[in-house]
Amino acid sequence: MPTRQRRRVVVDDSALARGIGARLKAARLKADLTQQQLAGDRYTKAYVSALEHGHVKPSMAALNFLSTRLGVTAHALFTDEAEVWTRLEADLRLAAGRWREAIDAYGALLQGTVEPRARAELLRGQSEALARLDLGAEAATAGAEAAEIFARLDRPVDAALASYWLAAAQCQLDNTREARAILESVLAQIRGGLAVEPDFKLRVLMALSSVESRAGQHQVALAYLEEVRGLAGQLDDRRRAHFLFDLAHSYRKTGDLEAAVSTGRASLALFRAGESDVAMASLENELALAYLAIGNLGRAEELATSAEQEFTRLDDERSLAHVLETRAAIALARNDLQASSTLVERGLELARRTSNRKAELSNLLRRAKVQLALGDHDGALASYEEAAALARSEPDTPALRRVLADWAELLAQSGQVERAYELAREALAS
Repeated sequence: MPTRQRRRVVVDDSALARGIGARLKAARLKADLTQQQLAGDRYTKAYVSALEHGHVKPSMAALNFLSTRLGVTAHALFTDEAEVWTRLEADLRLAAGRWREAIDAYGALLQGTVEPRARAELLRGQSEALARLDLGAEAATAGAEAAEIFARLDRPVDAALASYWLAAAQCQLDNTREARAILESVLAQIRGGLAVEPDFKLRVLMALSSVESRAGQHQVALAYLEEVRGLAGQLDDRRRAHFLFDLAHSYRKTGDLEAAVSTGRASLALFRAGESDVAMASLENELALAYLAIGNLGRAEELATSAEQEFTRLDDERSLAHVLETRAAIALARNDLQASSTLVERGLELARRTSNRKAELSNLLRRAKVQLALGDHDGALASYEEAAALARSEPDTPALRRVLADWAELLAQSGQVERAYELAREALAS
């Protein structure tokens, strides 16, 4: 019977050896030691030289000996602690919602030479930050490369996380079919046994619901939401609060306002218990919009005002731009046109100051509606023209179609039929 030969896996440690060698040499020079002095009685000058040039990789015994003589930790020879801290800073900025700073930090780290896994992790963080700022094209590029590298390294969980942000970016670019395909593939892996956190499965289901809702498939979207409801019990209070916040938002998008309000109330209670200030203020704004949609202007105003006060306290001008547009919508529904105009101008100012193009567009559209209510047709036409230019600069097709359709309707009412026809054709083409 032939003997089975054990397959030998060869791992290329040359990059690691060179990194250790460079840090070893830097530490030796800083300690003002020669190679012979560092070698001591245990090793030779030739061995230290080979280490510094990356020709060999040291054993843990050698690392412990040499690091002790250099007055540093063995870990410091393995890893550049300054780089570790810089990476941690980038991740902390991402977790804190300081997305522009996170993008810059990840970009700076990616300028250096990093091994594939580290590069993929940086790209995934960058993709998330870009997607959260609605920079779909850039987020898609980073997310696609991260997912491809993780797949090549046989890291399916990491690849799934990167694919999630790639799908989010594709959705922002209105590539609904592509976003759906990516998310369905990730969900199939999870259902096939891919070990992920419970909240990640919920996020994938929520994203699929959003994609289907955006495509007009509301029954399919609600089916995903019902599956999500059944899984909510797996989460701790903080995760459940975030989940319910997203769920309330999704219900509002699908038109189920009663469910949006009841789910939002449950989320708000959990956020208050967990003292999650930013998330609670965001939820209050979402709830204000839901109450506005069902005509409860008093409750909508109460929640929007609370959200405005909280974001003002937190000095979060980016989020405040959204809340001011909500308050402008409520004032317009009350026919308080002067208050609505003042609020929307403040919202526009903050949106532009924080480069929040999504809030800038929504405030421009709200301003056009206020101007129409005030009888300022020329001002409304100018606002629509400005909104269309913004939407064209970063194409979000549904938003562009909405702007063009409303603009065309106003032009037709003003007697500019030919121009209205051109815009209607552009809206259909988009």
